[in-house]
Amino acid sequence: MTSAQNALLDFFEAHPRLVVLTGAGISEGSGIPTYRDSNGNWLRNDPITHQEFTGCEQKRRRYWGRSLVGWPGVRDARPNAAHQALAALEHDSRIELLITQNVDRLHQRAGSRNVIDLHGRLDRVVCLGCRAFSHREIMQQRLERHNSHLRDLAADVRPDGDADLSMEQVTSVVVPACEACGGDLMPDVVFFGGSVPRERVAHCTDAIARADALLVIGSSLRVFSGYRFCRRAAEAGKPIAILNPGVTRADPLATLKLPHAAEGLLPALMTLLARSEAEGDSGPAGAHLKSTSHARTHKP
Repeated sequence: MTSAQNALLDFFEAHPRLVVLTGAGISEGSGIPTYRDSNGNWLRNDPITHQEFTGCEQKRRRYWGRSLVGWPGVRDARPNAAHQALAALEHDSRIELLITQNVDRLHQRAGSRNVIDLHGRLDRVVCLGCRAFSHREIMQQRLERHNSHLRDLAADVRPDGDADLSMEQVTSVVVPACEACGGDLMPDVVFFGGSVPRERVAHCTDAIARADALLVIGSSLRVFSGYRFCRRAAEAGKPIAILNPGVTRADPLATLKLPHAAEGLLPALMTLLARSEAEGDSGPAGAHLKSTSHARTHKP
């Protein structure tokens, strides 16, 4: 048992009811790239903002042209071992709520059910006029019919179903309108500059109030929409564990910081938890947990 596995096992056993907050790092093992490097620095060009999308037709063309090429990379991604481990932990009633900042729906595909998609979901499209929802794959088919020159184009996939295309490639993109009212269509996500619905935030903060602790996985927490939950947990005196290879905004608040990728550590945790349950409190693992789980504090 490595020291990181040991520390995470202690955290889980000491706090049997967790809220988990995940970020882009957990989906990197599924082939979806992250936004930032290990120091929290932005790796790519600035993303489109809510104001740009809603206020500029050319920006909408640019978004949908790039999304036409990039969407299949998210659509065809598969959950990795970290997603599957969290689904199993929920099944074992160890997770009060899973809050994800990702829009790829990989947690749901892995089997997690009690999930809040904090920033929305990329597999759904909403009309800005009549607010009707439709499937993203239907939008893909319509985009491909109108923009056959982009259908088989190869490009570097970026986070959230984006792709690197030149301005020349997207200038002439034809964007289908809402079939119900003719309005502009937008992915059902919270773009930068947009606001997470209040009821969604309230649901998350209520869960943190009920939980024993907060576990953060694969997020630098540079965006306030996720970082706020670390602040809320700290203000309520809830322990915070952070599992992320790089630095995070909430490192000073953490009770436990493990600079590791979740894809390797979480499956190992599942094995250790199963062994601990099999041995029971009277076994070696149970004795270890009784003597250490409430006595140690790990700082980053």
